[in-house]
Amino acid sequence: MQLIGMLDSPYVRRTAISLRLLGLPFEHRAVSVFTTFAEFERINPVVKAPSLVCDDGEVLMDSTLILTYAERLAAPRRSLLPRDTRELQHTLRIVGLGLAACEKCIQSVYERNLRPEPKWHQPWLDRVHGQALAGVAALEDELRKQPLAATSDTIDQGGVTAAVLWQFAQAMVPELIVAAKYPLLAAHSQRAEALPEFAAFPPDGPGVPSK
Repeated sequence: MQLIGMLDSPYVRRTAISLRLLGLPFEHRAVSVFTTFAEFERINPVVKAPSLVCDDGEVLMDSTLILTYAERLAAPRRSLLPRDTRELQHTLRIVGLGLAACEKCIQSVYERNLRPEPKWHQPWLDRVHGQALAGVAALEDELRKQPLAATSDTIDQGGVTAAVLWQFAQAMVPELIVAAKYPLLAAHSQRAEALPEFAAFPPDGPGVPSK
């Protein structure tokens, strides 16, 4: 299998780390939807990161759908989703909050980086900033109630997604997501980032331009 996309994308990074935790062999290809659009288009005409080229050549896209497939490949040996229904429900809440916050942070970055400042639509920015903050605050509340595991053997998809979100937010919108306000989320991310599976796919990995 080949995972296509840049590791500065939280969706690509989440997928890469999860595939490694699930013990699934794959090749990561650092192809950008921006700087190498034409190359990405040849792999997947939709040009959506991450894309996964399966062993038979069929291409999957969207991190959640790719990881649904990966869970089936890894079963029953390993899973990042709890079997217990109540625990699964809670994990899916954590994943949903993390992905929603990621989406809103990305929308903020795109609005500010891809448009000249005079064309920024401030009401839209205010809205997505509020949504991002709501997602991160809800995650902090959830960690206050129930900490997330952060070892290679115990971390689940909620723990992966929350940690990847935090790293991305601190790299891209630290003035919005102020670290001091979310100590539990910051501490969880620090523990997760020390794991070998996270270290193998750093956000400044191959092809990512230095800032």
